[in-house]
Amino acid sequence: MVEVDLNHMAGRVLIDHAREAAANAHAPYSKFAVGAALLMADGSIVTGTNFENASYGLSLCAETVALASANVQGKLREVVAIGIIGGVMDGRGGITGHDPIRPCGRCRQILNEAASLAGRDLPVHCGSADGEVVEHHMLSALLPYAFGPGDLGIG
Repeated sequence: MVEVDLNHMAGRVLIDHAREAAANAHAPYSKFAVGAALLMADGSIVTGTNFENASYGLSLCAETVALASANVQGKLREVVAIGIIGGVMDGRGGITGHDPIRPCGRCRQILNEAASLAGRDLPVHCGSADGEVVEHHMLSALLPYAFGPGDLGIG
């Protein structure tokens, strides 16, 4: 039971870091900013934000940017949890919204890659822009029967 409480407290910290990252979103087309914060095994936090492109298919999600940043630092196998927050940009550097943001299917698959390489299931903390709601999920529940490195004999 204590582990769950600590997990939720860590989720709130990650959501706060994700909110800070969302302030730097490049989302001129959707006007929807997303921030992500990864908790690493050493206690450090790596953040990312969405980066849109005029050719929408080339846009990058916050979770992907955070994971790529962790990879650049040589820490991809050290990811232990993620917090995600997003909402409509308010024009003052903030975001608004009452519903928690969950990772898209592509990001769930990319998170699964990191989780598989790290050998652990990841807690995924999903927050509303106003901070009132934080959902706590395990990646395996968000992406059951995932395809990963193990399916290709890599582990």
